[in-house]
Amino acid sequence: MKIAIIGQQDFGKAVLEAFLARGDQVAGVFCAPEKPGARPDALKAAAQEKGVQVFQFASLKSDEAKKALKDLAPEIGVMAYVTLFAPPEFCAIPKHGMIQFHPSLLPLHRGAASIPWAIIRGRSETGLSIFWPDNGLDTGDVLLQKKTPIGPKDTLGSVYFDRLFPMGVDAMLESVDLAKA
Repeated sequence: MKIAIIGQQDFGKAVLEAFLARGDQVAGVFCAPEKPGARPDALKAAAQEKGVQVFQFASLKSDEAKKALKDLAPEIGVMAYVTLFAPPEFCAIPKHGMIQFHPSLLPLHRGAASIPWAIIRGRSETGLSIFWPDNGLDTGDVLLQKKTPIGPKDTLGSVYFDRLFPMGVDAMLESVDLAKA
């Protein structure tokens, strides 16, 4: 399947590597521009190393970002750790639309602090959602969810890095297959 990846950092890099390892065609990668003096984005560096075209736009609302995605003609867009807002007209460009990873069991705990809020609220489990984003903050129809327990000694780091991160990479692969089917 021909995929466009929109994301950043280590999670975006892991998703890129997983799709390439199973033989999917990654048409291009979109990631936010680095701030001056910041280390290079891990997704950007991995894409460049593997010869995948990289796009960095300050906004995915721009006509240039939409044109770049349209020119790639992807079958699906995969949003893997995205901090830029992707408007519906950008998400509608790929043939099968755009799916997005979020580290919570939506509709619970939308936004950037979803894991800490699950821990703070004393929840016994959390998880991840892969969904079709719409015009809201982490809103849209859910395609897939995976759950994991929260233990009394869990932290943001243990929940995310030990469980949700690897589960999320696998869930992105599974979700593309579901969307294709």
